[in-house]
Amino acid sequence: RGQNVRLASQLTGWDIDILTEAEESERRQKEFGERSQMFMDALDVDEVIAQLLVTEGFASVEEVAYVDLDEIAQIEGFDEGTAEEIQNRAREALEKVEAERDQRRRELGVADEVAGIEGVTTAMLVAFGEAGMKSVEDVADCATDDLVGWTERAKEKGSEAVRHKGVLEGFEISRQEAEDIIMSARVLAGWITAEDLEAAKAAEVEAAEVESAGDDAGADQG
Repeated sequence: RGQNVRLASQLTGWDIDILTEAEESERRQKEFGERSQMFMDALDVDEVIAQLLVTEGFASVEEVAYVDLDEIAQIEGFDEGTAEEIQNRAREALEKVEAERDQRRRELGVADEVAGIEGVTTAMLVAFGEAGMKSVEDVADCATDDLVGWTERAKEKGSEAVRHKGVLEGFEISRQEAEDIIMSARVLAGWITAEDLEAAKAAEVEAAEVESAGDDAGADQG
């Protein structure tokens, strides 16, 4: 099993850990504690309420802020008034974070226009600024790998693959989402028109349909 893990790590460039049952239990307990503390800090609630939220499956302040109010109110010991207060605190906490991020991106010199790129969040604006990307043109000039990162295969047998992190590495966006951000930036920068973009997307869909039809025909003949 160890050899398989090392091989997978070499091919992907990611570190792969195999945890024992005890280690997995410890990891879960640590995660439970961290999430509980996060809710205590963000929502200004006591440990019991924070732990109840985690136990019910809430993993982020965003979930608490935008979930249907009934899902919070149905937690044992909660009522509608308590649920409403907790949700209001969650939304206020998010507004504070957004304001802090917006202030940070301004300090980094990221232009207001970059916020107009479809799919870009304030957290991404900060990441752009920290990477020296301050204009719509800077984003438009990116390749997909620049945003999501890429893996350089091992050059020699037994050596490790090298993972190159992208600007948006920690945002868990797909390559398609990264491409959409770049293309939206190119439209905003005036490099292409919205009509050009729509035509390109339509061509991609048509090509995919033709390829799928060809695969189906081949399967029928087989």
